[in-house]
Amino acid sequence: MSGIRIKGLLLAVIGCCLCLSCENRAIYDQYQVIENTLWEKDREYYFTFEVEDISVPYTITFEVRNNNLYPYQNLWIFFSEEKPVGPIQRDTLECMLADDAGKWYGHGISLYQSGFPVRTDYLFPHEGQYTFAFRQGMRNDALKGIQEIGLRVEKSGR
Repeated sequence: MSGIRIKGLLLAVIGCCLCLSCENRAIYDQYQVIENTLWEKDREYYFTFEVEDISVPYTITFEVRNNNLYPYQNLWIFFSEEKPVGPIQRDTLECMLADDAGKWYGHGISLYQSGFPVRTDYLFPHEGQYTFAFRQGMRNDALKGIQEIGLRVEKSGR
């Protein structure tokens, strides 16, 4: 075999190994745009996904992308979880978006992305379709500065 063929074969093997070793742990990762970056008080956003493997724990993360026009340090979220079987569960989540001096915690320059755990090491009780719904819980009728919200569901790393 020539040196070029061996190098090509070696690169192909390394590429395959890298691709196989990088397992995507997320079973769901979606965002929804907040119209005109004004989140209306009564506007609820829904995220629906399928769970097939209930034998492993998952981390469920609420994601938010805010800009510099967001007027507060925190964001209160009311959310519900609808399971394939059983009653809807409701809860509240406080998302700290900035420190006391107003410096954004999220990653970015003029658009900041932050993630907040909704459930950690969570074992889904049933296979099937789950829906999470999110509504802003601030006092504003129209909350400015939130551009997108999202939900990420991934296998826990334990």
